[in-house]
Amino acid sequence: MTAEAPRRGHGWVWLGWLGALLVAAWLAGFIWFAQTMPGDTPTDVTPTDAIVVLTGGSERLGEGLKLLLQNRAAHLFVSGVHPGVTVEELLRVYHVDAARAPGDIAIGYRAGNTQGNAEETAAWMIGHGYRSLRLVTANYHMRRSLLEFSHAMPGVQIVAHPVFPEPVYPSRWWRSAQAISVVGGEYLKYLVALLRIAISGPPVPASSASAAR
Repeated sequence: MTAEAPRRGHGWVWLGWLGALLVAAWLAGFIWFAQTMPGDTPTDVTPTDAIVVLTGGSERLGEGLKLLLQNRAAHLFVSGVHPGVTVEELLRVYHVDAARAPGDIAIGYRAGNTQGNAEETAAWMIGHGYRSLRLVTANYHMRRSLLEFSHAMPGVQIVAHPVFPEPVYPSRWWRSAQAISVVGGEYLKYLVALLRIAISGPPVPASSASAAR
C-alpha cells in the first residue's frame, strides 16, 4: 500500500465528519426554526397606519378584514392578488358589504413570492407616506416575511400578526408529514433569503408605481 492510500482514506473521513456536522447544524437550525414559530394569538393592539395581508391562505385575508372592521388601522393592503381579482370580489367571498367596509382597501397584483410581497408593499407604503403596518400571514411564514419586510422597509414599524392554519399548528405540527414538509420547506426558503439579503446589501428604494389601488 502506498502512502497516498492512507491520505485518501483520511480525506474521506474528514469529508464524512464535515457532512455529519452540516447535517447536524441543519437539523439544529430546523428545530430552532420550528420551535420558535409564533405560538400564541397576537395580543399587541398597537395601532398602525396599515394592515398588510399576504395571500396564500384563506385565514389571512379573513383575519385582515376582521382587523379592519375592528379599526386596528384605516387602510388594508392585500399583496400578491391574482390578476383580475377585484376588491369587491374579495369582499363578497368573505360576506363583507363593500359599501359598509370601513377604511380603504387596496390590492397589489405584481408580487409572486415573499420578496415580491415586501417590495410591492414597500412601494405602496412609500406612495402613501405610511410608517407602520400590521403584517398578517401564517405562523410558519412570519419569520421570513419579517426578514424580507424589514429589509425592504428599514425604519418602518412592523407588528407581527400571525394566523394558525391547520395542520401547521404550533403545538402539533410535528404529528403531520404534510406540516413537517411545509415547515422544512419554509426553513430552507428562510436560509436562502437570509443569504441573499446578506450578499445583496441595502435595498434599492421602491417605486410607488408597483402597487395598484
